[in-house]
Amino acid sequence: MSTTKIYVIYYSLYGHVETMARQIQQGANAIEGVEATLWQVAETLPGRVLEKMKAPSKTGDVPVIRPEQLAEADGFIFGFPSRFGVMAAQFKAFFDATQELWATQALAGKPAGIFWSTGFHGGGQELTALTAVTQLAHHGMVFVPLGYTFGSGMFEMNEVKGGSPYGAGTYAGDGSRQPTELELQQAFHQGKYVAEVAKKLKSRDIGASITGNETRAHADTHTHSA
Repeated sequence: MSTTKIYVIYYSLYGHVETMARQIQQGANAIEGVEATLWQVAETLPGRVLEKMKAPSKTGDVPVIRPEQLAEADGFIFGFPSRFGVMAAQFKAFFDATQELWATQALAGKPAGIFWSTGFHGGGQELTALTAVTQLAHHGMVFVPLGYTFGSGMFEMNEVKGGSPYGAGTYAGDGSRQPTELELQQAFHQGKYVAEVAKKLKSRDIGASITGNETRAHADTHTHSA
């Protein structure tokens, strides 16, 4: 059986999303026949601005992904901090650069999950997920929500926990709060869950059956509006 490639792609300014991403990668790699790789998207803020924001240096062991590399993967788990209820601009800029993949629907049929970090309860724990789904829809990707597959952890009421049926999440607070053990367990579970779905879809070769030459030829006649 061929290897199912999962790309865990994230943007993290202060490290909260990166911590979650590493747990998700471990969870995905726990599934036999799955190879999960960590990637980060390019930073768009100038160095001087990052310095004033007291942002730590980017992790050197995680390469920056190019949009065209998405075509290599069988499935994705995208992670980002929330900015006013939507994904951070750095990640949106990455999606904005995937026009060629959109034109051929090269990602259609590929499963994708999402995870995130917000400051507080009203910071977009669910809204950030909902607004991110539009990116997947235009590419024809199959959104894989977490649902309530995490079991009793989804119903925890005695401690603060990020996330929802849409995916794993964490709260950063004023920046000092780090992902809790329960939030990390949920992230690990999401990695396993999305990897299992991706593995099943690949075994049935669903993506290849819905992105034939006719679809590609039709898509080539359209371009994004400015």
